[in-house]
Amino acid sequence: MKPLNYFEKYKDISVFTLRCAFGLRLVYGTQDNILSWEQMLEFSKFLESYHFPFPLASAIVSVVAQFAGGIMFILGYHTRLAALIIMLNFTVALVFVHWGDAYLNLAPALHIWIVSFFLLTYGPGKIAIDSRR
Repeated sequence: MKPLNYFEKYKDISVFTLRCAFGLRLVYGTQDNILSWEQMLEFSKFLESYHFPFPLASAIVSVVAQFAGGIMFILGYHTRLAALIIMLNFTVALVFVHWGDAYLNLAPALHIWIVSFFLLTYGPGKIAIDSRR
């Protein structure tokens, strides 16, 4: 056995950890909008400043997608569908909000997009509700 192959047995824990870390990031990043209508209105004004059509509806759709997607990532429930939705949401964010930003400003959105792409293609791993169906 090659020395680095030792870590192969941890790949499902690794995917679970990645899902939980980014799922928690999504939930944490949107919980203020879920719990406070004022915060949702503030996000709507932010989207309006970038000329999004129907900024309040756009804000609600984005927040619900991220919050639900985060929970789905954590649970490993319909992980690929959640990843696709999160990728679409963050593609919009990257193109219409962060395009031209410095790397450090766009990195959080880009990293969520990259992890979602990984989960879309790799799947949730064995430590997931999806693996029990």
